[in-house]
Amino acid sequence: MSTPQPSTRSVSAASAAANLDNLTIATEGEPDTVDSVVAVGAEANGKPKLGPTGRPLRAIPEPPLLDKHGPATVLAMCNQKGGVGKTTSTINLGAALAEYGRRVLLVDFDPQGALSVGLGVQPHELDQTVYNAIMERSVTAQDILRHTSVEGMDLLPSNIDLSAAEVQLVAEVGREHTLLRVVQPLISEYDYVLVDCQPSLGLLTVNALTAADGVIIPLECEFFSLRGVALLIDTIEKVRERLNPKLDITGILATMFDPRTLHSREVMARVVEAFGDTVFDTVINRTVRFPETTVAGEPITRWAPKSAGAQAYRALAREVIAR
Repeated sequence: MSTPQPSTRSVSAASAAANLDNLTIATEGEPDTVDSVVAVGAEANGKPKLGPTGRPLRAIPEPPLLDKHGPATVLAMCNQKGGVGKTTSTINLGAALAEYGRRVLLVDFDPQGALSVGLGVQPHELDQTVYNAIMERSVTAQDILRHTSVEGMDLLPSNIDLSAAEVQLVAEVGREHTLLRVVQPLISEYDYVLVDCQPSLGLLTVNALTAADGVIIPLECEFFSLRGVALLIDTIEKVRERLNPKLDITGILATMFDPRTLHSREVMARVVEAFGDTVFDTVINRTVRFPETTVAGEPITRWAPKSAGAQAYRALAREVIAR
């Protein structure tokens, strides 16, 4: 299902931290020029086309058709900073993967239940959620599984009850593997399992990392968001060493990018400088369409299928499949 990646995708916490410690961001008083960024599809003196990351666009093949489903690749959408687009990216990446014929399971592993709300589910009306599945042996993932409006995409919902699990799991044997136990029976039925993590590095997030094959880090193109990534990568490395040797960073997704501002472009340049090919070519721009989709309870690929946001998540899906 996956293809080998260049060694430049390998990221260590030490090297990332070193790069970020030397980071400088332009101040508001500096000239706001756009000469350093070439838009997608533009040609500059016969040179290769550059994407919004400032790098030549890599050739991404059209996803092949599947003759069978499974076993699933489990991807954790993780960043301890809130408001960076984790939930939005989980919903829309899942919907885009489903458009390419992949069976997708979304796991709402945040007590706020934003992923469930974003798919039109009212968390307070749920009798059983992922909390019951991880805390009660008699409840299985199949018992709480819900189909979404997107064909081929299902959901394990969550609500505020999950907040109690972090405290209750502390006394459990093998507490870091609880989520893995829940989703394991479903692995053979799906091609991708996307886990929407809470904005912290607590026990629930460690559970998601222990169950995952890879991590996608949504990173807002803003200075404070960038500074916290080294800590997240340090946590990922510890989980890899102690709990899950197969865990890898699938990619870093730049979100909330505004190409009109010097600050966003400077942060983008530093992200690419620090993490190299680990950064996806796809960049998610700021748009009013995403808040609209939350109200509608639909992914952007259905709510505004021809919008730039929908096209961006389809491009991201192609990159994820290729990796």
